[in-house]
Amino acid sequence: KIQKKERLREVAQKRVDGQDTSSKKALFVKCGINHVTTLVEQKKAQLVVIAHDVDPIELVVWLPALCRKMGVPYCIVKSKSRLGTVVFKKTATALALTAVRSEDRSSLNQLVDTIRTNFNDRHDELRKTWGGGVVGAKAQAKRAKAEKIRLRELAQKQ
Repeated sequence: KIQKKERLREVAQKRVDGQDTSSKKALFVKCGINHVTTLVEQKKAQLVVIAHDVDPIELVVWLPALCRKMGVPYCIVKSKSRLGTVVFKKTATALALTAVRSEDRSSLNQLVDTIRTNFNDRHDELRKTWGGGVVGAKAQAKRAKAEKIRLRELAQKQ
């Protein structure tokens, strides 16, 4: 609070002196599912981080699909309490990075490339597939028995 008061006093003094009081845009990590959704829809988010233990899961289950549709890289991390520590809160379901300092740009690009290869590009590979033709012993025996009966009927017809 002391720093804020000092900063505001400096700005007020500049106004009195007639100097330019415009300041640089503050760099923040945006949190909250609604805010993150808006940023992704506006394509302002450069990276989205989603917590895995959100309850109910329906709150964030659609967010990866939205990120893929809008071309925003996303990742899923272990705990929403870890995300909360980033934004100085108890928990956070999702975070979005919108802007970073120019000296951190290269590390962000490297992180985004890694995330794209591990999450975004592997979506079809990671997606759960049902079935696959593998059946248990009982089902195999049942199929073999049905096949044997079918072959016997074909032999009788000829």
